[in-house]
Amino acid sequence: MTTSDVPVEETTSVQRETTGAATRYLYLVRHGEALPDESGLTEAGQRQAALLGRRLQDIPFTAVHHGPLPRAAQTARLIHDQLANVPLLVSDVAGDYVPYVPQRAELPPESADFYLRFLADTTDDEREQGAALARRALDLFTGPVDGGEDRHELVVTHNFLVAWLVRDAMHAPKWRWLGLNHANAALTVIRYAPGRAASVLVSNDMRHLPAELRWTGFPPESHI
Repeated sequence: MTTSDVPVEETTSVQRETTGAATRYLYLVRHGEALPDESGLTEAGQRQAALLGRRLQDIPFTAVHHGPLPRAAQTARLIHDQLANVPLLVSDVAGDYVPYVPQRAELPPESADFYLRFLADTTDDEREQGAALARRALDLFTGPVDGGEDRHELVVTHNFLVAWLVRDAMHAPKWRWLGLNHANAALTVIRYAPGRAASVLVSNDMRHLPAELRWTGFPPESHI
């Protein structure tokens, strides 16, 4: 019998036995709505984080990773308050940085000027450091995991890193993190099963938020 003959619900266990690897479920969250000075979260942002924590409280997380900036750290703590016995880990890899700056030739001609203007203020040091952190993020957060147990990990971060990891899961060109936007406290989940391409199970999901707390972090014309 081949893996393709196995019912869908049994495929992962067969692959675990034959490869020695297990499935990683990566939960990605953009921080809640931030104060204008980015020193923490607004009242709405705190509510967003608490509601997301309630949604995630039954997930068997092995760790909650978060970036060092206050808006990500506070979001992670509010989520973590509703989880049981899960390590809370701060990491620059989960921080706010530009993961990749494309050359004009990589971009679609009709949108090249727009994206290059958006990235024009990025310094050489920011480009170098961002690229290094983006590579580390792929090493740390993606792909199946060793051993016999599936792993669920939560990363509380910023829009750019969520976009970068979704782009990678879709095998899209490196520049394509641009234009992938995520709302505050929205949930994205990527599944990395042994022997399979990554699957984006959920993207920019806000079902845990009431209408008045959805779509923050987006310009009004993007609210749907």
